Amino acid sequence: MANDTLEGNRRPPIPRQASRGASLLDAIEGTLADFLAAQIAALDATDPALGGLARTTRDLVLAGGKRLRPTFAYWGWRAVSDDPVEPVLPALAALELMHTFALVHDDVMDESATRRGRPTAHRVFARRHGARFGESAAILVGDLCLVWADQLLARTPMPTATLFAVRARYDRMRVDAIAGQYLDLLGDREPGQWSVDRALLVARLKTASYTVQRPLQFGLALAGPASPAVDETFERYGALVGEAFQLRDDLLGVFGDPAVTGKPAGDDLRTGKPTALRLLAQGAADAEAIAATGAPELVEAMIRERVTAAIAVLAAAPIAEESRAALIELAVRATHRPA
Repeated sequence: MANDTLEGNRRPPIPRQASRGASLLDAIEGTLADFLAAQIAALDATDPALGGLARTTRDLVLAGGKRLRPTFAYWGWRAVSDDPVEPVLPALAALELMHTFALVHDDVMDESATRRGRPTAHRVFARRHGARFGESAAILVGDLCLVWADQLLARTPMPTATLFAVRARYDRMRVDAIAGQYLDLLGDREPGQWSVDRALLVARLKTASYTVQRPLQFGLALAGPASPAVDETFERYGALVGEAFQLRDDLLGVFGDPAVTGKPAGDDLRTGKPTALRLLAQGAADAEAIAATGAPELVEAMIRERVTAAIAVLAAAPIAEESRAALIELAVRATHRPA
């Protein structure tokens, strides 16, 4: 087990938490690296095999990614706060641990071979101990990430009332992600009973809620008592941008370049997943046939409509101009991406 890491045991030094003035992403990466180093040391002291499990988990967490959830949470917080960011970094970074939990479990369910251009967790463990062990160990990796997310969130200093508000958003985010994932699985088994509207419901639960809406509201809650107007703005903006994000993901799942996306192309086609794209294409079974139906253009139009509406929602919102500008830029960047 000790060698079952993504890059073996030869690891670069763990970066320290970023100093004041460093970029947000550097600060989040540093917070995660510091936290994970301590968790590895604790498990190593119990048994070297557990240290190997922890190192594999660290590798998955720090293997890149867009860090959208902590970024949206930051701008939700910054929308109403001009305080120093350092005290809330553990809460922001906790969302990335929660995201790794979801990715690892999703990869097991979808039998995916790669993620972010590297072998998925179950494939890493299967190389030495077989497929069944690999799946079981990956489930434990995901569980560990979810526990660690709770532990890191608990390191954020905040008044009791703020803690309850933050936890409410955090818990809603987790429940929505699981609900959306279940419907996603069900769609794979009952594609004939799916509709575009139901595919968009899955997108709202599995993607919009846990990628955009709840992180924004989570960040807003971190700043203290939330303005109902701002909370409603983030609810509407998050649903629109989150749906557009998933629609882009549907397109990339069929037409994306694996060298850029870090995932095999065609997984959704292989499993027959009833995405909005597939349903608009009336079940066409390959990329060429889907393109011939005109469905990709329809999905592109749906993305544009949602991004335009999301930007309009921000126009009159009582939030800091810096946050408004950042959220407009994020709406475009998150939905017009190559990976």
